[in-house]
Amino acid sequence: MFRLAKPLSLSVLLLLSACDVQEQQLRIYDFGTPVSEQIYANWDIDIGPDGAGLPAGSGSAQSGEEAYISRCAYCHGEFGEGLGRFPELVGTPEDLIGESPTKNVGSYWPYATTLWDYINRAMPFGNAQSLSADEVYGITAYILSLNNIIAEDKVLDAKTLPQVIMPNREGFIQASGSDIQAKICMKNCVKEVVITSRASESQASSSAKEKEKEIGNYHR
Repeated sequence: MFRLAKPLSLSVLLLLSACDVQEQQLRIYDFGTPVSEQIYANWDIDIGPDGAGLPAGSGSAQSGEEAYISRCAYCHGEFGEGLGRFPELVGTPEDLIGESPTKNVGSYWPYATTLWDYINRAMPFGNAQSLSADEVYGITAYILSLNNIIAEDKVLDAKTLPQVIMPNREGFIQASGSDIQAKICMKNCVKEVVITSRASESQASSSAKEKEKEIGNYHR
């Protein structure tokens, strides 16, 4: 009678058991398809602050002006001033001073690569990810030029874009540790929390619903 020289290890048994369970689940549910490298690549489009992930291509404000005017100006204005409810793109660090600071590309954004990433993944509104890499580089350069951050003839690519220093680069700090500073109550603590109002009953909720209705009508 044939006998194994050594008993199977627990890890091997668990692996065989997991494979058997997986096969059974596939037979039972018959759901899903394998993810191909191309499908994964279509989702893996994020760009890091250091430019990691930037594709080949290039563009300047001069080459990107036409693409901006035809694809972006309808919402953001020819000079980045913002039209209607769409945000402005041009400003200075002084826009952050005061009780009502304005966060725009020139005043707030810490990295130029973030601008490229956002345009590439989410713009233009209603037709996201329809721009070529060259168009994104050109539009990014055009917006940075409107903010007087780079010259009109400055060519941006995967190497030069991360080198752009934004005005608010030092306006952010690296978070570390807990941001909860409250102390544990030890005496005379509130025994019962009373809810005095709800968002669903507020004017803010009503305004949000109106916005949703407005956006819905826009897409019809």
